[in-house]
Amino acid sequence: MADGTVGRGQKRGGADGLAELIAWAEEQLPALIDDVCAVTRERIDLYQDNSVVPYKDLHRSVGRNLRFVVRGLADPEHMPDLSAPSETGRQRAHQRAPLPEVLRCYRIACAMLWDMLLNHARTSRTESLDALVDASSTLWRLSDEHALALTEAYRTAMAELLTAQQRRRSALVEALLTGQIAHDSGSWEVGRFLGLPLDTDLMVVAAETAALARESLIGVERCLADVGVVSAWQLTPVRQAGVIALRDKQRGAVLNVLRSSATARTGISPSYRSLAETPRALHLARCALAEIPPGEAGVRAFSDSPLAALLAYDRDEGRRLALDVLGGVLRLPPEDRNALLETLHAYLDHGGSAEPAARALHCHPNTVRYRLNRVRELTGRSLTDPRALAELTTAAEVVRLNPGELT
Repeated sequence: MADGTVGRGQKRGGADGLAELIAWAEEQLPALIDDVCAVTRERIDLYQDNSVVPYKDLHRSVGRNLRFVVRGLADPEHMPDLSAPSETGRQRAHQRAPLPEVLRCYRIACAMLWDMLLNHARTSRTESLDALVDASSTLWRLSDEHALALTEAYRTAMAELLTAQQRRRSALVEALLTGQIAHDSGSWEVGRFLGLPLDTDLMVVAAETAALARESLIGVERCLADVGVVSAWQLTPVRQAGVIALRDKQRGAVLNVLRSSATARTGISPSYRSLAETPRALHLARCALAEIPPGEAGVRAFSDSPLAALLAYDRDEGRRLALDVLGGVLRLPPEDRNALLETLHAYLDHGGSAEPAARALHCHPNTVRYRLNRVRELTGRSLTDPRALAELTTAAEVVRLNPGELT
């Protein structure tokens, strides 16, 4: 009985000591909150001005969270109300405050609360010190629960913000690609939000999806960012398209990224300068994609020739022109037809000279001249007549733009 009586007395003393300590702590909270805010602003650069977290927000959250811990010490069996740390986590995410700095502020607050309680308990009755030792596990449990609630709320809010931002980016890319932004000034505003520099060249990339709504250029935005190139992308059920801002010296790096990422047919537009021209560039990128045989993964850039761009806008008329001009060649057996077309393309691509065309084709210049003479006979058009040469050049470009469709 005596032992039991002592135990109950010790328990009552400890409980009384803890209640007394908590009551004292609640009286000290206003001063402690101010001290925590001052130390936080001194130690953490983020809080030294009001640009990210205004002082009133810092003061309010420190106060709510310290009261949360103190009240939790008073009733350790009660399920703690985690609304305070959750609100702080959500608010700091919306303020774009880094999570490590937010948690560091909380650790400062908990450490200063513990130091305050410990110093008071040491200078007061023994029961207060014993009560604080008994309550220490509750304090650190509350601290962990608080930090976990804050972190989960922060990450959830940040994920929501990133998702919303990505949805908006995708919608703005679609507006650029479809021409829904009518004025160049509107395009400028969209480009600024997307982070596209205004003093660089632009290009559009259009790729088939690997499957329904599945990217074929996996991780392309990150890979381009790794080489210092800014881009913005949109994914639809059948197409992945992006606008890329690049300087001349970056073109090779961009092509390398696209070639290493592509798992389906991918087309690239010629370079352009104004974001208002993005719908036209998308059309040319899709034309370049169509030049790749179906089912074959690869990357093809649309010709920089203005003639090719012109023909891409009236493909039916271009096909009629090609059949009219090159019909005699196109009706040949495949081996003969391909040899003549390949030679004509090489001749036109090398400045109308047989020698460099022959080197590109790995044959003798006389072979090139013979084949060109066959083209003249079959088409009735001479390569020395300016009008006839223009028609042959245009027809050859149509064949290049429509591989397999005219033969």
